[in-house]
Amino acid sequence: MEEWFAFIQNIGFPIVVAFYLLHRVETKLQGIEDVLIQLLKTSSQIRQ
Repeated sequence: MEEWFAFIQNIGFPIVVAFYLLHRVETKLQGIEDVLIQLLKTSSQIRQ
C-alpha cells in the first residue's frame, strides 16, 4: 500500500498538475487566437 502512495506522490501528482496547467494555457491561447482572428477581420474591413 505504501508503494502506491509513493507512486502517486512521485508520478501521479506532477502529471495531474502538468495537465491542469496545460489546460489553463490552452484556454488562454484560444482566447488570444480568437482576438487575433477578430483583429484580422476588422483590419480587412477597414482596408476595403
